[in-house]
Amino acid sequence: MVTGMEMDESAKLYALLSDVCDPEIPVLTLEDLGVLRDISIEEGKVRVTITPTYNGCPALDTMRSDIENKLAAAGYRDVKVEQRLSPAWTTDWMSDAGRRKLREYGIAPPANRGQTGQRVQCPQCGSDRVKRISEFGSTACKAMYRCEDCREPFDYFKCI
Repeated sequence: MVTGMEMDESAKLYALLSDVCDPEIPVLTLEDLGVLRDISIEEGKVRVTITPTYNGCPALDTMRSDIENKLAAAGYRDVKVEQRLSPAWTTDWMSDAGRRKLREYGIAPPANRGQTGQRVQCPQCGSDRVKRISEFGSTACKAMYRCEDCREPFDYFKCI
């Protein structure tokens, strides 16, 4: 049974982890990405559940380590970070702030699934006259595009 004190502690843990950055895109936090799924405390033991952007994500070990280190620095020693694959992560879990940060960083954010007519836009100039160069960009979760107006290449964070 979770007590009121443990619920307050859980909110404190969320606040502590709210600035843990994604190792591959450091302007995004795990919270921005929607990777941080749950935090619970039972009998003094902290359990953090994360869902990686895709199974086999190479950044998973770094995410786990960054979470453990952040909590250890705040005095939490008994921490377990678990990976949950179901339901699978989706770009729908990304926050609006995360999408804005991606664009400002030079990566086109994913379109919202289910919204027809949305087009990839160049994060540099905002043009939707873009061409996909490669299905894969700097990581497997991104595709490489080039803007037909400003001619700049850019990554597009794929909808999943």
